[in-house]
This record gives sequence, structure tokens and C-alpha cells, in this order.
Amino acid sequence: MVGVGAGLGLVMEGTSCGALLKELQQIWAEVGESEVEKNKVLLDIERECLEVYRRKVDDANRTRVQLHQSVAAKEAEVASLMATLGEHKLYMKKDKGIVSLKEQLAAVVPVLENLKCKKEERIKQFSDIRSQIEKIRFELSEYNDQGDNESSLAEDQHDLSTRKLNSYQAQLRALQKDKSERLRKVLEYINEVHSLCGVLGINFGTTVNEIHPSLHQNGVEQSRNISDSTLDGLASTISKLKAERKSRIQKMRETMESLCQLWKLMDSPEEEKRQFSKVMSVLILPEEGITSSGVLSQEIIDKMEAEVERLTKLKTSRLKDIFMKRRRELEEICQNAHIEPDVSTAPEQTDALIDSGLIDPSELLANIESQILKAKEESLSRKDIMDRINKWIAACDEEAWLEEYNQDPKRYSAGRGAHINLKRAEKARILVTKIPSMVDNLINRTFAWENARNKPFLYDGGRLISVLEEYRLSRQQKEEEKRRYRDQKKLESILLAEKEAIFGSKPTPKRTSSLNRKTNGYRPNGNANGLKTPTPRRSSLGSATPELLTPRSYSGHNRHFGYLRRLSTSHLNFGDDSLSTFTSISGSEPESPSLR
Repeated sequence: MVGVGAGLGLVMEGTSCGALLKELQQIWAEVGESEVEKNKVLLDIERECLEVYRRKVDDANRTRVQLHQSVAAKEAEVASLMATLGEHKLYMKKDKGIVSLKEQLAAVVPVLENLKCKKEERIKQFSDIRSQIEKIRFELSEYNDQGDNESSLAEDQHDLSTRKLNSYQAQLRALQKDKSERLRKVLEYINEVHSLCGVLGINFGTTVNEIHPSLHQNGVEQSRNISDSTLDGLASTISKLKAERKSRIQKMRETMESLCQLWKLMDSPEEEKRQFSKVMSVLILPEEGITSSGVLSQEIIDKMEAEVERLTKLKTSRLKDIFMKRRRELEEICQNAHIEPDVSTAPEQTDALIDSGLIDPSELLANIESQILKAKEESLSRKDIMDRINKWIAACDEEAWLEEYNQDPKRYSAGRGAHINLKRAEKARILVTKIPSMVDNLINRTFAWENARNKPFLYDGGRLISVLEEYRLSRQQKEEEKRRYRDQKKLESILLAEKEAIFGSKPTPKRTSSLNRKTNGYRPNGNANGLKTPTPRRSSLGSATPELLTPRSYSGHNRHFGYLRRLSTSHLNFGDDSLSTFTSISGSEPESPSLR
């Protein structure tokens, strides 16, 4: 114990404890403490010092362990953050044998804080990218299910590497490109739907809302749904709208065609047509060229159909007037050409057909227009023959006038206009000599016309050849009667001369006057006994009046062809037999036709 105390004393000599021990020993010397007591006290002091050192060592050891743990934890956290961030060369550990724990801790703390800051920044980047991705996916989603973004971010916190970030960025760029393409298509579809709705007069908002409500939102913050179902819905809607446009165009064109037919049938004024002029100008364009707003709306279609219905109600009464007007035109053409109009368009028949509604009025109108066209063509083909007929009739008129003139006892009087009648008589005699050649030429041309068209040439319902042949035969009979009359007159003159020679007497003036009257009253249509035919009814016969100066004082057309229908009561069949001379006439003595 002495050694311990001595050792302790040696230790404590150079310290303040050594000074205190010396002072304690002096006190003990003065007091006279025994060595046993001194050693006991020194042992207590030494035990108490050891306990204090032990506590200090334990405290120091705990601090060292804590430092080790702290450095290890922070290094582990740094390693974890580096693994999460994908960093491998950011932090380099120092040799523990050279650097103390506090230095190691001081070195790892800034690295850890830097990694934490970078992690927060990386998490924010991931969050932004994920948010954009989810937003685009939401717009592309079929059912607008945005999903759980927080759970996705929690999963991403285990891997915040630049590789993963680049992967998200590439995914975002692909989605943005897809979105841009889809958005372009959606906008094109929406614009086309808007244009079609405008042309058709359909509400645009209601139409696109049926596809997806987001398509009609104009706010910038609002995003449009651009999913496959939306694109398919827009494409289907455009297809339906185009089909509706085509259907309406076809319907409007048919209605407009009906309107035009009604306008033509009813001679509608321009004021009634002007309200549909825009529609008419649009309907001639192709489907893609029709872009005017509301031009194909149901309202316009209803308006056109209402106009068709209104005009249809007025059509019946006005159609009859129109058909009557066309029929009069046809009859006038036929009358001028002396042909019979078709009975199928007679007023009583057309009125009955219009009232019954069994036939389309346009067909009736087309029928009568076709008949008018055929009548005009027929009239044009008959013009040459008709001109010759008119010349023949005029010559016959002059012949009749000449016969009356020759029977007028005052024709050589010096009355007013006598010299004019003399000139006319000279011309008439020349013209009368040409009548046989006129008839022969007319017959030849008529036969040529009939052979070229394989049908008979009818004049007011009768065959012209029949009239001409009969006229020629009648003229021959007339010439024969004239010849017999001249022979009879010569015979009477001979008998009278013989009677005068025998009896030596002369006819009294009264008898001579009677003979002269009988001669002057000759009619070529008389019988074989020389009896004259009834004198034509003329109020001015025997006087040179202005009435005799008229070229056709007896209306030769009616005189020469008034009996044509009586002669043609039976239908003549065109053929070889009908083109031959009338054998029935040659077999019997015909009755002299009246030329009235």
C-alpha cells in the first residue's frame, strides 16, 4: 500500500493533487497519525480516483461508439441516396486509421445534405414529369381515369436515377407527340363538324357534347379528351353529317327539279323564283363546294316543299289553261298546214287526265310539245306542195272569175274599172292554160313525197292524190262538155241556116237575144244536153264592180276542197292499190263535182 501511495504520490507530485497530498502528510505528521490510518486514507483516495477514471473512460467509450454509429448511419444514408440517385463517384471514404471519427462525421454530413437536396430536386422533377404524363394519359384515357399519382411517385422514390428520369422524359415526349397529333386530328374533326353543322343548320354544341363534353369547352385550362373513342366518335359523326348532307342535297335537287317543272308549267313570275335563287346557285356546285351557312337547313327544305305543295294545288287549274294554249298553237299549225291534229291531246281528254291524276302533267306537256314539233316538221316538209296547192287554187279562182267575166254582157262597157278587168282577163286566160300542167306536176310531187315518207299526203283529212285525180277527171269531163256544147252550137247554127234557106225567114230579134243569152249563160259543169248549171249566187253579177277585182272573189280553198271530207269518208290504205287511178270512177259516169 505504501508503494501504491508512493506511486500515487509520485503521480500526484507534479499535479495539484500532489501538493494537496504533501499538505495532507504534513498535517498527518503534526497530528501524528499512524501509518495504518494513513495507508487506509490513501487507499480510499486511490479507489475513489479509479472510480472517477472508470466513469470517464466509459463516457468516452460511449461517445466513440455513438460517433461510429453516426458515421456509419450517415455513410449508409449517403450510400442509399447515391444508389437512389444513381450517383457512384460523388463521395469517397477516407482511411479510418488516419482520420478521426469526428473528422469523418464532419466530412460525410455535407455530402449527405447535398444528396438530400438533390433527392428533393429529383423528386420534384419526377413529380412534374409524372404529373404531365398522367395529365396526357388522362386526356388519352378511354374512361378518363386519372389513376393514383401519389402511389406512382412513392414507387418512383426507390429509383430517382437519371436513367429513370430520362426514361420518363422520353415517355413524356412520345405522349406529347401523340397528343399533338391527336389534338391536330381532333381540331380538324371539330372544324369539319362545325362547318357541316353550319351548312346543315344543326346545333354544333349539342352535336359534339354527345361525343364528349370536353370538345365544346373554350377555356384554356380545360383539356379536350383526345382518346380513341373521341376520335372514332368524331369520325363517325362526320360520316353521318356527310351522309345527311348528301341526302339533303339529293332531296333539295329533286324538290328544285319539281319546282322548276311547276314554274315552267305555270309560267311563274321571276319574283317567286328569286327567293330560291341562292339555293339554285348552290345546288349546281359539288358537295364539297357547298359551304354557305344554313343553305342545306331543314327550314329551307321545308320551305321548298311548302312551295311545291302550294304550286301543286294551283297546278290543276292552270295546267288546263296551259294545255289549252298549247293545243290552240298545235291546231293553228295544223290548220295552216291543212293536217289533222292528234286527238290524244284534245282538251276533253287532257282535262280528264289532269283531274284524275293518273298521269304526270309533265308527260302530257312533253307529249303536246312533241306533237307541236312534229307538226312543225310536217308543215316544213309539206311547204313546197302547199305552195303549189295555193297557186293551183289561185288559178282555179281566176278561172272561175274569168267564166263569170265572160258571161257579163257589160264587160266591154266603158264603165269605171273596165280596163282593169280586161287586163286581169288576159292574165287569167294565160294562167288557166297552165292549170293542167300545175295539176300534173302537183300529182308527181305528191307521189314523190308519199314514196319518200311511205305515207299518204293528207289535206284536211283527205288524200290529196284523190282530190287531184278527181279534179283532173272532172276537168276532162268539163272539156268534153265544152266540146259537145260547141258541136251542138254548130249543129244548131247549121239547122237554123237550113231552116232559113227553106222558109226564107230570119230569127226575130227576140229569138236571137234568147240564143245569145243561152250561149252567154253557159256553164262547163252542165249536162250532155247542153243545159246550163245554176248560176253562182252573186249579187253583183253583170256589172263591172270593184268586187270583181279581188284575186279570190270566190274563196277557192273552200270551193275546191269543201267536198274533200265527203269524198274521203272511208279510210284509204297506203299501198300499190291506193296509188293507182280510181277504177271505180272510170267504170261509171261520175257526177260533176261542185267547186263551191
